[in-house]
Amino acid sequence: MAVGKNIRTYFQGTWHDGDVPVMKAADHGSWLGSNVFDGARYVNGLAPDLYAHCARVNRSAKALMIEPTVSTEDMVQIVWEGLSAYPKETAVYIRPMYWAIHGDASAIVPSAGETGFAISLEEIPVAPPTASTTLGRTRFRRPVMEDAVVNAKAGCLYPNNARMLAEVRQRGFGNALVADAMGNVAESATANVFMVKDGVAFTPIANGTFLAGITRARHMVNMRADGIEVHEAVLSFEDFESADEVFLSGNMHKVTPVVGFEETSYQIGPVTQRVRALYWDWAASEG
Repeated sequence: MAVGKNIRTYFQGTWHDGDVPVMKAADHGSWLGSNVFDGARYVNGLAPDLYAHCARVNRSAKALMIEPTVSTEDMVQIVWEGLSAYPKETAVYIRPMYWAIHGDASAIVPSAGETGFAISLEEIPVAPPTASTTLGRTRFRRPVMEDAVVNAKAGCLYPNNARMLAEVRQRGFGNALVADAMGNVAESATANVFMVKDGVAFTPIANGTFLAGITRARHMVNMRADGIEVHEAVLSFEDFESADEVFLSGNMHKVTPVVGFEETSYQIGPVTQRVRALYWDWAASEG
């Protein structure tokens, strides 16, 4: 499924122009959902935290019992080779992925020894600073480790996110603010979430029901270095109703301001704007 344009695909040891077919109908990954991916960004010649994203896809593969076959260092080098075909000013979404090809005698458990691997590069713009979204509540929740492989960035988790989005979009909201199994706020349907109250930033504590994102962690480091107080905490929907600012944190757009949650409205405030500036300042300093 292509959402961008100008696609390049790394498969079977070489780069190809276009959206190349990589998975067979009988592969374990297409039949039984044993596939993982990660997402990084290339913007203005920079690929912030690319190493961390490549390392995480290898961890995700292990969590889903898929044998990773490409070292983090080699994966980073392959990505940069693929990016060399794009102009520096092009914004590219970087998606490395693994899938199991064979299963054991039961067919259910992925077998070691042969693993599918590909990287997809797609030209997808980064949303402008003025782009924002709204949040609605959903009856669907984030699973726990005992129910799903929540410690992996796995494709099989996303149908649950899709029904969250479909539900709230029917009511006119852009995204969903999602609860964990205990009823506390976990994240949005597509990204981690922060709220700001009296100049202090808060984000749901990483309790194993959602991926505590790489960009989320980067924002926290940047804010603390800049003197902004930030806490991981157990947060309720009532906390978000009383917040001064809310923003989403994800790889695709880094910072997405939230201007409403159900009946509550927010301004795009100074902390949200500062977090965006801090992120790109940091990315430029890292080169």
